Amino acid sequence: MLATTRAVRKRLDPSREVPENLIRECVSLALQAPAGSNVPRTRFVVVRDPELRAAVAEIYSDIYLNTYRESAGYIGRVEAKDAETQQRTARSADALERALHEVGTIVIACLDGIRLDGAPAFASASMLGGVLPAMWSFMLAARARGLGTCWTTMHLARERDVADVLGIPFDTVQQVCLTPLAYTKGEKFGPAKRPEADEIIHWDRWDSGKLAAPPMNGIARAS
Repeated sequence: MLATTRAVRKRLDPSREVPENLIRECVSLALQAPAGSNVPRTRFVVVRDPELRAAVAEIYSDIYLNTYRESAGYIGRVEAKDAETQQRTARSADALERALHEVGTIVIACLDGIRLDGAPAFASASMLGGVLPAMWSFMLAARARGLGTCWTTMHLARERDVADVLGIPFDTVQQVCLTPLAYTKGEKFGPAKRPEADEIIHWDRWDSGKLAAPPMNGIARAS
């Protein structure tokens, strides 16, 4: 499951409605993830109302088409070892922008009780370290139930607008990531192409001769 839980974009099937009980099961499993000080602060906003989904998708599309798509950080412009795979992934990302309007369920993971705007790295890592494992567990649980997900932070470029649409208290609740949730077209997914372990392990000290990741710039941080 860990090797085949992929970012599903082109293979989302909006024609099949996801039952609420499956969403509850995924959330229940997600809450078993680690929680700092044993206080779960992860909240899931599950958007199924057609008008609200359309509003969130419209915000996502506006950012994608008018800011991200033309930026240097657009996935199709980021140099990669396998250029063909990179372009295929870019086409998949483009497909999600078109598909999000049709998907029947959008899930937004949030951090409740604090905002981390301008917070020190220690605070950010500590607090987000509760939400991110929970969201990943949610996605694994969804995969086990034949559902596809895709981790994206694109909408955070207009987080306040999304908060206004969904009634999320912006001053005390920070949105962390968004995923569509839908059954998939077909259930077979394979492992992604990734570096070999020895290419990215730094034994004891940082080795500057190891594989280096490209720098992140501007909107490229929202993907």
